[in-house]
Amino acid sequence: MTTRMIILNGGSSSGKSGIVRCLQAVLPDPWLAFGCDSFVDALPAKMRASDAGIVFTADGEVSIGADFRASEAAWTAGVVAMARAGARVVIDDVFLGGATSQQRWQKALDGLPVLWVGVRCESAVAAGREVARGDRIQGMAAAQADAVHEGVFYDVEVDTTRTESLACARTIAAHVG
Repeated sequence: MTTRMIILNGGSSSGKSGIVRCLQAVLPDPWLAFGCDSFVDALPAKMRASDAGIVFTADGEVSIGADFRASEAAWTAGVVAMARAGARVVIDDVFLGGATSQQRWQKALDGLPVLWVGVRCESAVAAGREVARGDRIQGMAAAQADAVHEGVFYDVEVDTTRTESLACARTIAAHVG
C-alpha cells in the first residue's frame, strides 16, 4: 500500500518542524504538513490557559483537559479524512501520553497506510535549542525528550542530536512506500 501519512513524534525542540520542511522538499509528490503547534495555535485563547483545555506550567509540564481532547479528536479525524481523500499528509506531533497518544492516532487511521517516525534528540541538546528559540517554556524539551517515546513503536527513527534535518528527511524518505 502507498503511504498516505507520515507521523513524526518527538519532544519539543527535537527538530521535527525542520525535518517536515525538508521532507516536503525531498519527497517527489506534494505532502501537506500539519502539526500540534498549529493545532494549539488554532485553539481559542481561553482554551490555552484552562484546565479543560491545555496548560503549560512554568517548569515546562503540559496538562491536557477534556475540551482539548474533544477538539484534538475532531482535528485528527479531519486530517485523516484529507489523507483518505487522496492528500499525502505529514504530521509533526508530540505524544505527551506516549503509547496512548499513538493509539489515538491508530484508532482514527483505521488501517490507513502510515509511516511512524521517532525523532530523538539528546535532552541537553534539545534544551539548548529551546533556549535559543526563545518561544518555549524552559524545561519543556528536557521533560519531553524521552517521555514522548515511552511504549511507542516506529517504522524508522532518526536522531537530530548530531544529524541535520535534511539528512534525517532523506532517511525517512527512503522508507516512504
